[in-house]
Amino acid sequence: MSSFNTSMFQSIKDALVKNEGEGSNATYNEIMKTTPGNTYTIRLLPFAKDPKNTFFHYYNHGWPSFATGQYVQTLSPMTFGERDPIAEERFKILRAGSEDDKEKVKAIKRIEKYLVNVYVVDDSQNPDNNGKVKILRYGKQLHKIIMEAIEGEDAEEFGPRIFDLGSTGVNFKVKCENQGEFPTYVSSRFTSAGKLALTEDEQKKIYDSTFDLTKVFSLKSYDELKAMLNEHYYCKTEASEPEVTTQQARISTPSTQEEKNADNSPLKASSQFNDTSIDDEIDELLKDL
Repeated sequence: MSSFNTSMFQSIKDALVKNEGEGSNATYNEIMKTTPGNTYTIRLLPFAKDPKNTFFHYYNHGWPSFATGQYVQTLSPMTFGERDPIAEERFKILRAGSEDDKEKVKAIKRIEKYLVNVYVVDDSQNPDNNGKVKILRYGKQLHKIIMEAIEGEDAEEFGPRIFDLGSTGVNFKVKCENQGEFPTYVSSRFTSAGKLALTEDEQKKIYDSTFDLTKVFSLKSYDELKAMLNEHYYCKTEASEPEVTTQQARISTPSTQEEKNADNSPLKASSQFNDTSIDDEIDELLKDL
């Protein structure tokens, strides 16, 4: 199977199953933009240096600032199983806040996303991407399709082939369509149609060009997140905010406009992440904490 091998696939698969339970702006800018009405042909790529980090599964908070009106966002420490003051505040309000407070806190959306390296076969919207390694950011719809190909009903047909750049590999057709107001990716699929004429050396160069996805975003400290909440949710003045303790960033903060385009549509426009009932919100937060 050319430069990609089955042991590498097993490492990727094991890490995905296990995870079901200082960065670079330049790297963030490598995220592909997908818009309704377009189909993107790509090949998924393993992170050869550390296959278990082939996929990066993360949580993000975002809301329109009550102080400035601008959209603010941040990576959630829940991504790493750590305490998150924004999630804790939401839980407290939803459990015991007034009806007005409960309505206000709905503005803070917690979204779940994934990143994976891809080789772009055809991007008709941005042809300059063709033949390059980029990052695909996606949500639950594409994740379900990928997981079916790795260990679900489609695993026998696809399995390791979804990461292979050789003659036995398969393309991933990412089809972005409108579903009412929201984008949908349910028609996306893996397909054996279309072979890549890449030499062994070209394949190796592509595999070696993948990005370390754990370094795409930066993580604020607990105190920095509390300060962010005070400023942009409670509109407290700088003098009344707690002292911020700076910790070394683990993973660079993306631009506000870019993160609003997860799967490259506004966060609030994703039907997958609309708030349900207050009880459902509380149950979800209890599970995460």
